[in-house]
Amino acid sequence: MDHKKSALITGGSGYFAESLVKKLIGQGFKCSILDINKPSKDIIEKVTYYQVDIRDRDGVFNACKNIEYIFHNVAQVPLAKDKELFDSVNIYGTKNIIQAGLQHNCKHLVYTSSSAIFGVPDTNPVDETTIPRPQEAYGEAKLKGEQACIESRNQGMQISIVRPRTILGHGRLGIFQILFEWIYEGKKVPVFDKGDNLYQFIHTDDLAEACILAAIKGGDETYNIGASNFNTMRGTLESLIKYAKTNSSIRSVPSTLIVPLMKLSSFLRLSPLGPYHALMYGKSMYFDITKAQKELGWEPKYSNEEMIIESYEYYIQNREQILNENSKKSPHKSAIKQGVLSLIGRFL
Repeated sequence: MDHKKSALITGGSGYFAESLVKKLIGQGFKCSILDINKPSKDIIEKVTYYQVDIRDRDGVFNACKNIEYIFHNVAQVPLAKDKELFDSVNIYGTKNIIQAGLQHNCKHLVYTSSSAIFGVPDTNPVDETTIPRPQEAYGEAKLKGEQACIESRNQGMQISIVRPRTILGHGRLGIFQILFEWIYEGKKVPVFDKGDNLYQFIHTDDLAEACILAAIKGGDETYNIGASNFNTMRGTLESLIKYAKTNSSIRSVPSTLIVPLMKLSSFLRLSPLGPYHALMYGKSMYFDITKAQKELGWEPKYSNEEMIIESYEYYIQNREQILNENSKKSPHKSAIKQGVLSLIGRFL
């Protein structure tokens, strides 16, 4: 009988990690999930589930027993707007899982990082040699998580770092749910200045495939992951509005006016958006994915346009349930309260 490869997926009930779990199961892995939230009904019967906080050292160590591959996805995302949470979860939680993997002689750990470690880059495309320069607390914490990984290499467990661009695909909500609702209602959708900033996304399935290849192919390597076919922010949103066939349209707003207001409303907790969203929405950001293509044999299948349409279509098909749902889920799988953003349509 063939040996089933064992994998622990931290944050396995979250949006991206759920896609990763499904793909791992499909490829014959025996999967365990570590998360404070329960996995969805179609997954929980197929996995071993540990309802454990990543900061719980003993719980994390116990979950890593007899595990070959760790896929570390637990993170406090920018919506949290809480530096203490960013640090305790994204830094110290990462150190917990690394130490547990080392103690149990795990074969390989894949750390899902973030493009936020680069802040607003001086030049594009960004590759693996670009020096990280985070400009807000979330990006700083994710970079320190990377540094913990790098410091722990060459101790018996291989560690890969995978940096995704903004993740989209079937079921992705969070701040995108606000955008989708505006388009559904036929509201104006703002872009900063001309909206000509090039902005790259990554489909959740493409990212999952990259993480699995990084684990299987081995090596202490770092990979930047994004779509190969992407557009300007205006172009991507215009494609979605054309598909939606509502009365929605694009409205240009001056970044010099809107960015300070976004930062202030975020600071006062009047808006769900975090400092990272204000920082990046009007800026160009895209990865050079050549290293992953050459070393992993990885190729992204989805374009920006395809993945944002897929996300929107899921929202429209499930809108009533999503807006009325009270169960606790990860932020990327849930509707978000608009706060002061609900007033935007009145002034555009």
